Amino acid sequence: MSVTSSTYISFPGNAAEAFVYYQDLLGGELELLTYGSADLDGLPFTPPPEAVAHAKLTADAIAISGGDAMSSDRPPLRSDVYSFLLEIDSADEGRAFIERVTSTGGEVAMPFEVAPWGDLYGQVVDKFGVKWAVVAPA
Repeated sequence: MSVTSSTYISFPGNAAEAFVYYQDLLGGELELLTYGSADLDGLPFTPPPEAVAHAKLTADAIAISGGDAMSSDRPPLRSDVYSFLLEIDSADEGRAFIERVTSTGGEVAMPFEVAPWGDLYGQVVDKFGVKWAVVAPA
């Protein structure tokens, strides 16, 4: 069996903005399909045409998929129960990633410091509320 994995995020109406931001942050190729540009006859709901039906960002060793949640009960994305763990090649690249996120409206959730297991580790929450854990060799 061959399996690949892609994280899926249901955004509260700002998926297009988020995916463009993540492409700027991580690079890669972005596929983005809005309900207005899709042939989706027969849906059991009527989505706004500008809402994202499906998006996928593929960059290096990461893939993120998602779209706009259609439920009126959209929970906030910010949570302490999940994060994306990025294993970055060097301390400088780890610091640079954290700086890019904080300089665009994010905030440090845990300083990028030497962890008990010997690597550098820190956490940053982006402007959409998604937490990124960053680990790099010390």
